[in-house]
Amino acid sequence: MFWRPSVPSASIEQGTQPSAANSAAMSQVSGPPWHHGSHTARFTLILYADLECPYCRTYVPPLMAWIERHPDIRLQWQHLPLSMHEPAASELAALAECAGEAGGPEAYWRTISWIYQYTRGEGLGLPDGMYPPDHEALYACLASERPLAIVRTQAQGAASNGIAATPTLHLRDERTGQSLWLQGPIPGDALLSAMDLLVTDEPASELAETTELSAVPDGNKPR
Repeated sequence: MFWRPSVPSASIEQGTQPSAANSAAMSQVSGPPWHHGSHTARFTLILYADLECPYCRTYVPPLMAWIERHPDIRLQWQHLPLSMHEPAASELAALAECAGEAGGPEAYWRTISWIYQYTRGEGLGLPDGMYPPDHEALYACLASERPLAIVRTQAQGAASNGIAATPTLHLRDERTGQSLWLQGPIPGDALLSAMDLLVTDEPASELAETTELSAVPDGNKPR
């Protein structure tokens, strides 16, 4: 439960760092990984989350509201269904992806909020017979391999970064490429402090020696 600066990142997504010349084009991109917040935000907060995780359930809706009040930062979702919550966690992740495919970013984030409102959590999933609004439009997508392929790819990316707990956050300054990893449900004021750290002139090695933050009370670890 600490901040650990990474080396300067080369990517806003999982590939290459966007240049100023293609910022306008990037703002029109719709699809996984999904973003919530201003397309012109300087900072991206990448959230690795499980839709059956009780810590994510209490953290994500307020985080989304906080993002809406801070136009300098946007949220990027990365699925990380934990084995202890399967198969419900992956099934709900696929449901969210299909909602996004059918209705775009607004539908995606609306479905994320809806799932956290109604899921029983800890791998129990939604109550029997409960479906999201307009679920009929999602049948064809859910019957395909597309949504689960997206979920698996994102989960594999998390594993390759050594991420095994949810929520985990990766805060990135898209102007400089500097970034910080944060574990646990980090509150808004601490996120603002982390953003300030990334715009200082301190090299990452110095930040590593000076930044440490407990994310949750001892003995109550996120998962």
